[in-house]
Amino acid sequence: MARHYQVAVLPARPYKPKDKAKAEAAVLLVERWILARLRHHTFFTLASLNQAIRELLEDLNRRPFQGREESRRDLFQAIDRPVLRPLPETPYEYAEWRKARPGIDYHLDLDKRFYSVPHSLVGQVLEVRLTHAMVEVFHKGHRVAAHPRHAPGRFSTLAEHMPKRHQAHRDWSPSRFLAWAKGIGVATLEMTQRQPLGPSHPEHGYRACLGLLQLSRRYGKDRLEQACAHALAIPTTAASIASILKQGLDRQPMLTLAEALDDLPPHTNVRGAEYHH
Repeated sequence: MARHYQVAVLPARPYKPKDKAKAEAAVLLVERWILARLRHHTFFTLASLNQAIRELLEDLNRRPFQGREESRRDLFQAIDRPVLRPLPETPYEYAEWRKARPGIDYHLDLDKRFYSVPHSLVGQVLEVRLTHAMVEVFHKGHRVAAHPRHAPGRFSTLAEHMPKRHQAHRDWSPSRFLAWAKGIGVATLEMTQRQPLGPSHPEHGYRACLGLLQLSRRYGKDRLEQACAHALAIPTTAASIASILKQGLDRQPMLTLAEALDDLPPHTNVRGAEYHH
């Protein structure tokens, strides 16, 4: 921000008021000549309060220094005003920088939203600049992608980022995931089919399918099949299957959603229907 406005920032030391004696003295003067003079007044609108402060501030700035003829306004006109510069043409925009690595679906996961990058950058560590309105992606100092930050939907995909005939991506296909899921069981296959593997952007469902694949390696195919059956019975999303496996719920009898809610432990935030009577 300092570079944008071409100014220098010289912070005072903590608990050292003498480092900024003029600023402290200005606060004291405002308290004496403005706030103290308004302490017995009652204002009913912000506009009337600001008008009263403006008039007293002008009076303070025109008041000559003690033992001198110049006022604060005189010194401002003679010293400060001649060296003032106009503001930059564009206002300063706060930006946050992060590093992220796109997955095999060539999308970056930023705050639970997904933004596409050129598929050739899959696996690379990229720099991301986030502002209130934009997401900009850089690779080795060059901008390679830009998206509106709050576009509708969870995915923001540009057609030019999608691979055409790239061997590394052709290996990952909806048919491959469905064949893998079918080899585990009916429940796993149905959960996989519920992922967005349609013809428009099948890569959007790759993350969830890869997550299921990793769970089968960690917990085994049998437990994954049982966890998917539980998830379909409740029902819930694929993201909850990891929690089901971690807590061992796949080894318990199948519960419906109503039964699962009845088994919630007592908690002050769960009051029940009788609370509202």
